Amino acid sequence: MSRTALINIDTQQSFEQRPFWTAADFPAFQVAMQRLIAGCEQRDIPVVDIFHVDDQGPFSLESGFVKPMSFLRHQPQVIFYKHVHNAFTDTGLDFWLRSRDINHLIICGLRTEQCCETTTRVASDLGYQVTFVTEATLTFPMTHKGVTLDVETLRHRTETVLEGRFASVKTVTETLEAL
Repeated sequence: MSRTALINIDTQQSFEQRPFWTAADFPAFQVAMQRLIAGCEQRDIPVVDIFHVDDQGPFSLESGFVKPMSFLRHQPQVIFYKHVHNAFTDTGLDFWLRSRDINHLIICGLRTEQCCETTTRVASDLGYQVTFVTEATLTFPMTHKGVTLDVETLRHRTETVLEGRFASVKTVTETLEAL
């Protein structure tokens, strides 16, 4: 039998302080996140909040921005703080999950192609079954060598490299119906 946890990665006010922040996709993200969290809570699935922490800037604890975005109202079962892109390295998350016999993770949060994708890959390598809910992730355009990848391109790329290799990519509705 599969035991599930929802892993909410970096949905924190720190991002709203970054120069690349844009609210363009934020309303849809909010709705998807709220539906996913509410659906998991209704099914007694623990919600785990992960926050990224740096030594300085808007991701430092001293900044006051390492806290849930204002639209979030849930009470997480536990909170972990990370200092790298994945939610497992030096956080205690793996021990917490295994001590509760949790073997299926639902991934949501910020940024789609960075912390969410990296956590998904590590989780898969650690033996977890992973559901990646792209519509409940948020990201921003990225530019490298003069080429800008828009949000849809980044999402598509992430779904392409994760599906069937590291995770099952599903919508909020598909995820909740499968529980």
